Amino acid sequence: MFRGLANLNLVADDMTAAIDWYTQVFDSAPYFVRPEQGPAQYAEWRFGDDDDEFALMDAKFRPALPAPGGALVSMHVDDIQASFDRLIALGAQPFDPVTQRGEGWYSASVSDPFGNLVGLIQSPHWAAQHA
Repeated sequence: MFRGLANLNLVADDMTAAIDWYTQVFDSAPYFVRPEQGPAQYAEWRFGDDDDEFALMDAKFRPALPAPGGALVSMHVDDIQASFDRLIALGAQPFDPVTQRGEGWYSASVSDPFGNLVGLIQSPHWAAQHA
């Protein structure tokens, strides 16, 4: 039934600032922005070994949340502490610190400057599957 993650979609009140911030996070500009003219309401990046899709949507299109929340999707990283530290240096706030969850397993999460939770995971299973 489920074939994989098709799209991770986060929201932002200030799309210009969010696009700039995630352009720094991914070290590249979004490959898809709509509308093409005028203020962006939606932007997409591809990242990682499987070209997963990461999208930002203007917050006016989402249900309101009182605090960072919603589904927490974690992205695999090779060095969780370095990735966590880089996101904090870019302006994210720690939400859940780097925590060892088992032999070789680590997780963490941050709240981006726009109120979204971003999860990080360092998984030996993911790494072995993509080696």
